[in-house]
Amino acid sequence: MIIDFHAHLYPEKIAAKASKAIGDFYNTSMSYNGTAEELISSGSKIGVTKYLVHSAATTEKQVQTINDFIKSEVDAHSEFVGFGTIHPDYVDFENELKRVVAMGLKGVKIHCDFQHFQIDCEKMDPIYETLTQMKLPILIHAGDQRYDYDGPKRIRNVLKKHPGIIMIAAHFGGYTEWDEAMEYLVGQNIYFDTSSTTWKCPYDKANKMIKAHGADKFFFGSDFPMWDHEDEMARFNKLDLTAEEREMILYKNAQKFLDI
Repeated sequence: MIIDFHAHLYPEKIAAKASKAIGDFYNTSMSYNGTAEELISSGSKIGVTKYLVHSAATTEKQVQTINDFIKSEVDAHSEFVGFGTIHPDYVDFENELKRVVAMGLKGVKIHCDFQHFQIDCEKMDPIYETLTQMKLPILIHAGDQRYDYDGPKRIRNVLKKHPGIIMIAAHFGGYTEWDEAMEYLVGQNIYFDTSSTTWKCPYDKANKMIKAHGADKFFFGSDFPMWDHEDEMARFNKLDLTAEEREMILYKNAQKFLDI
């Protein structure tokens, strides 16, 4: 069994455009456009049975539309579990987060680089506090040396201010900033996912982070549509994991976390 904890999803009519924009942002080619059918087809090649799907709102006006879209895709595909989204400029965030829960979505996703705010800014504090009180998880894009939005040091500031928050930092806690993630996030009350990491992060560093943080705090993620599942699994298989650690990261941790 495999659960993909990090898969982006876009409506068919804009999928190609959205995927290309992300590829341009990261200066890389995308494996797919990001439709539901492509996701299931790619994941089936390695035996994925469940996918956590999400998409971040780049403006406050997109929040409800994206949440409705993710809900509709979850309803249409039994393989999908959904996270909604929120934006720091969304005024009625508390009611929208309640609506996210009422729709059966399991958390929210934000991407500060696309949404253009620093993750530890004061504007986000009421949202973080509400998420903490609701025990609603938040999945964040973490890190990127090109920007000063969501590096591990800033994420640590959020954890200090909101110690009860349930947070998953994608990309081993900091895309391209793994030394800083090791310094500021490893050992803290935070989860990581494996997406978009092992293509660039040295394996000895990745192995060290898993051992230090604990395999029980990691989720397998593909970062679809950026990567093909077979390629991402081939990289994952090069990690130095015990059979138990492998099972935990591939599905057991996510199964427990998402209650599926």
